[in-house]
Amino acid sequence: MPRDGAAVIEHARLRSKPEDFQVDELPAFEASGAGEHLLLSLKKRGLTTHELITQVATWAGVPTSAIGYAGLKDKHAVTTQRLTVWLPKRVSPDPATLNGDAIALIDAHWHNRKLPSGALKGNRFRLVLRELKGDVERIRQRLDDIATHGVPNYFGAQRFGRAGDNVAQARQMFAGTRVGRETRSLLLSAVRSEMFNQVLARRVVEGNWRTAIAGDVFMRDGSQSIFGPVDADADIHARLAAGAIHPTGPMWGRGELRTRDAAQALETAVLMNVANTDLRAGLEQAGLKQERRSLRLAVRELRAEFDADTLTLQFDLDPGSYATTVMHALGAVVDASRAA
Repeated sequence: MPRDGAAVIEHARLRSKPEDFQVDELPAFEASGAGEHLLLSLKKRGLTTHELITQVATWAGVPTSAIGYAGLKDKHAVTTQRLTVWLPKRVSPDPATLNGDAIALIDAHWHNRKLPSGALKGNRFRLVLRELKGDVERIRQRLDDIATHGVPNYFGAQRFGRAGDNVAQARQMFAGTRVGRETRSLLLSAVRSEMFNQVLARRVVEGNWRTAIAGDVFMRDGSQSIFGPVDADADIHARLAAGAIHPTGPMWGRGELRTRDAAQALETAVLMNVANTDLRAGLEQAGLKQERRSLRLAVRELRAEFDADTLTLQFDLDPGSYATTVMHALGAVVDASRAA
């Protein structure tokens, strides 16, 4: 994927240890205080969310289907997230007994419903970049630009599997290879992400990923509310400059592209090629419908601290966004966990 602007970090290592990548969910609501679901806030280290769910289900003596969670969190990290455990007419085990080497209990409250996917305000990241090489003043300037204008909203590498072969596996699935339900969902998501990234990459090359072109469809900042296509008048340009709205790109599925004119021509040119034929058909046959995603990722509450050859960053991102996308906008940041 092309980078927006020249790299300002010549080299840095991320995730040299799990504590260098910290993620905290920003809750979207408070616990109701009553109900059949135990709402747990947990800190985990060195576990995937699915591994955490399995351990919590075993602790509670319930199937994993009784566990609700808002989002997936990295394994090679220290993360906090909330889970609900459905315990109808059952006495809850002591939540304190969840504490161990990899899991720490933050708090527990009763709630009236299962925690659904996406039920969080966002995520707060604290990242430590070590072995930093690059001009500090240029890095500061790029960080100021990111705080003001955001970064291209690419799907991160983790969306495509540890070996980066999820799209190749999806092609095999579309050709008839049978996979499990969970794997199928992951592969479909990877294909949609790949096609979105292709459109975004073209707009980065053309320099219009955060500005309007004719026929664009827009998303309101901080929501999934979209509108358009509309003519890009002075009001649209002002709202784009202020970060109140963002251009969008397609998440492929059945139906017609919502864009028109130049925006639709660009998306068609990128996606309607022979290399994507089986990917488009596979998504459509799976029953997915056309959706839209913001081309720009707002990076909120960005703070930076330099100390010798170490840079510590803290920032907030909306749900479904990737901290590694922010790192990509800075330059050559090596993910030590993947490199290993």
